[in-house]
Amino acid sequence: MKVILFGATGMVGQGVLRECLIDPGVTSVLAVGRSPTGQVHAKLRELVHGDFTDFSGIESEFTGYDACFFCLGVSSIGMDEARYRHLTYDITLAAATTLARLNPGMDFTYVTGRGTDSTERGSLMWARVKGKTENDLLKLPFKAAYMFRPAGIQPLHGVRSKTAWVQAIYVVASPLLSYLVRAAPKYMTTSEQLGRAMLKVVRDGYPKPVLESEDINRL
Repeated sequence: MKVILFGATGMVGQGVLRECLIDPGVTSVLAVGRSPTGQVHAKLRELVHGDFTDFSGIESEFTGYDACFFCLGVSSIGMDEARYRHLTYDITLAAATTLARLNPGMDFTYVTGRGTDSTERGSLMWARVKGKTENDLLKLPFKAAYMFRPAGIQPLHGVRSKTAWVQAIYVVASPLLSYLVRAAPKYMTTSEQLGRAMLKVVRDGYPKPVLESEDINRL
């Protein structure tokens, strides 16, 4: 299986990349981002790209892939709706629309978050935007598309948040997070479980397109 990964330098993307590289069924990974991952691996090829609303100049790089793991995302804290929509909806749909046209047999997985608003009418701005993004992704002509909605994620195996204070919290809270992964799978998963679950759905499918934390952990 050949996969494309967007957002490999973020915390979620780091975990997904690790699972792809150690999975014997994945033959190659194309990591697309604004900066290199700093990793070297026989399976890994990287494509640094500046404008994530326009992929016309690099479309030839995107053909012949079986799956895409889209892990790009930003916090809505301190951001107005127009800016958040651009960084969340516009960028995601630009990539997905291009990939659906070039790889109609592709499986597409998108990482959103618990509380995403599929009605697009709720009071939380980020949840409405994420809901709109999910809904429009599911309309694209992929072989299948899956929306992953993890709640809390415990980073494992050297996966780190790029935000220093967030990483510090993860380090201090590590014992508690490990307990919650076991005791409250509805609210907590790990970077390892998330990556493995994403690989499993593109291989074997899943009976519903939206997966919450408990679905991720069950997989």
